[in-house]
Amino acid sequence: MARIAGVNIPTNKRVVIALTYIHGIGAFKARQIAAKVGIDPARRVADLSDQEVLHIRETIDAEHMVEGDLRRDTSMNIKRLMDLACYRGLRHRKGLPVRGQRTHTNARTRKGKAKPIAGKKK
Repeated sequence: MARIAGVNIPTNKRVVIALTYIHGIGAFKARQIAAKVGIDPARRVADLSDQEVLHIRETIDAEHMVEGDLRRDTSMNIKRLMDLACYRGLRHRKGLPVRGQRTHTNARTRKGKAKPIAGKKK
C-alpha cells in the first residue's frame, strides 16, 4: 500500500483514481500530476515502482497544498471571516447557509434537524 501525503492510497485502483483519495486532489489535479511525472493514468498503483511513487510524492509536496495544510488554511480563512464579523462570518457563526441560499425551506444540512415549535398551529 502506497502512502502519499499521509494517506494510504488503495493499490488495486488506477493511479488517477487513487490520487483523488488525498484531500485537495481531485480528478483534474490527479491527471496533471500523472502527466507531469510521466505515468500512464491507466496503470494501477500496485504496478508502480518505489521510484515512481517517490516522484509522485515529491511533486505533490512541492506544488500542491493538501491534507492538513489545506484543512488548516480553510479553517483559518473561515475563522478570519468570523473575527471580522462580516456578513459571511456572521452566517458561519450562526450555522446558516453562507452563499445566499434560501432558508425559509430547505437548508437542513446547515441548520440541523428540524425542531418543533410548541403552540404553532395553522
